[in-house]
Amino acid sequence: MKIDWAALGSVFGVSLVATVALVGLFTLGIVGLTKHEAAAADGGSATMVRTGAYACFALCAAAVAYGIYLIVT
Repeated sequence: MKIDWAALGSVFGVSLVATVALVGLFTLGIVGLTKHEAAAADGGSATMVRTGAYACFALCAAAVAYGIYLIVT
């Protein structure tokens, strides 16, 4: 049995980058919702912050759906 170390390394690298990106995007969504509450309390424009947070969550959901699509096909 021969292991293709280059392919294993590339799968590891892509998985690591995708995981960090997805967690970072979700974190930005949570921070955006937290800033939304602070901006609403200060009387600032909270609509753009909330929209950005929801966009981050939508991108997370799209990435998860794409991953499931890749697994199924």
